[in-house]
Amino acid sequence: MNKKEILDILEQVKGGGLSAEEAVLLLKKSPFTDIGFAKIDNHREIRTGAAEVIYGAGKTPEQIVQIVKAMQEAGQKRILITRLSAEAADFVSGEISLSYHKGGRIAVVGGCAPVSGGTIVVATGGTSDLPVAEEAALTAEFFGNRVTRLYDVGVAGLDRLLSYLDDIMTARAIVAVAGMEGALTSVIGGLASCPVIGVPTSVGYGASFHGLSALLSMLNSCASGVSVVNIDNGFGAGYLANMINHPER
Repeated sequence: MNKKEILDILEQVKGGGLSAEEAVLLLKKSPFTDIGFAKIDNHREIRTGAAEVIYGAGKTPEQIVQIVKAMQEAGQKRILITRLSAEAADFVSGEISLSYHKGGRIAVVGGCAPVSGGTIVVATGGTSDLPVAEEAALTAEFFGNRVTRLYDVGVAGLDRLLSYLDDIMTARAIVAVAGMEGALTSVIGGLASCPVIGVPTSVGYGASFHGLSALLSMLNSCASGVSVVNIDNGFGAGYLANMINHPER
């Protein structure tokens, strides 16, 4: 149950179409479901505007199936599963209907939310950054955002990025995904009027230290309006961009 549904119930009580006792029955749900190995947060959407998401890495396919079914029983219609391997997705899809996006290791149960708000741009420095970028883009789309993908527009060929100035300057939020030295975030931050979310990736040679070099470069960006998430955290960037694009949720 989301905030809108709760407000609808309260409005019915206020208008006399629903008794207080009937409203209590509709709202009477445990704040979490304990299934032994996991405790599922049923009220997260009420508190934060977005329901709980399943982090697939480290969980067995059988555990994921149980978690999804428990969420559905609690009334959650749309479910996002991140970091799900293709092998695990094959097993889960045999038990639950889902859409699997191999490039971003994302599975969606119940479809995406209706699209509203402005546009989120997801840009990458290179093709090697695509798995993290797709995780960000698919997460944003799951929450009902229009996403424009600008892939392989790194600073080694700056003309590629500059050819998309209209997209950059009209975006509501931009996710800049880059490894190596992570310079793409600063460059976009100097062009855009919206918040820019830097995502350092673990792409690069030895001195990149598995993404630490890009992380430090983004944290030290001289461009205003830049924030940074953890290394390879495409989900976190997509989620934050959604919050920027939908501040009313």
